[in-house]
Amino acid sequence: MTPDAMNGEDLIGDDPSLLIVDDDGPFLRRLGRALESRGFAVELAESVAAGRAAITKATPKYAVIDLRLADGNGLELIEAIRSRREDTRIIMLTGYGNIATAVNAVKLGAIDYLAKPADADDVFTALTRKSDEKVAPPENPMSADRVRWEHIQRVYEMCDRNVSETARRLNMHRRTLQRILAKRAPR
Repeated sequence: MTPDAMNGEDLIGDDPSLLIVDDDGPFLRRLGRALESRGFAVELAESVAAGRAAITKATPKYAVIDLRLADGNGLELIEAIRSRREDTRIIMLTGYGNIATAVNAVKLGAIDYLAKPADADDVFTALTRKSDEKVAPPENPMSADRVRWEHIQRVYEMCDRNVSETARRLNMHRRTLQRILAKRAPR
């Protein structure tokens, strides 16, 4: 049964407050509208600072937070929410998925970790999933080439987009790395 076919209020509970923090404006607004139509009372923020202000004003029952924001790291917001409210259900979103960050997000209090572009149904399901429910395996998992490409992109971003430093850390020839970076992401 899809979330649209269910009564969203039954799954959400009596406190529908939801904070979404993402610096991708169009994605943020689209996700906000979609989750509002499913019964959430949505507040949007495009930065760590705006997220902190929203948390200080009213700590939400639900939160969807992007990992990388223009002015900082979404993990900071997980800590800020947890210090004010223990029962908030937090989902971490990122375009740079990796195991270490997922583990860190869960240790800080996130209940799930979704790779972008996550659709509204995935986010709704993750937010409303009961704690004892198991997550279904993905229908179309990433290929080994895609996992490799994601890892290279993550290291490249961590090195502030410095090709030489990234190549050194990956123990790869700089020109080989440049060729990989010039190509589109594999499927």
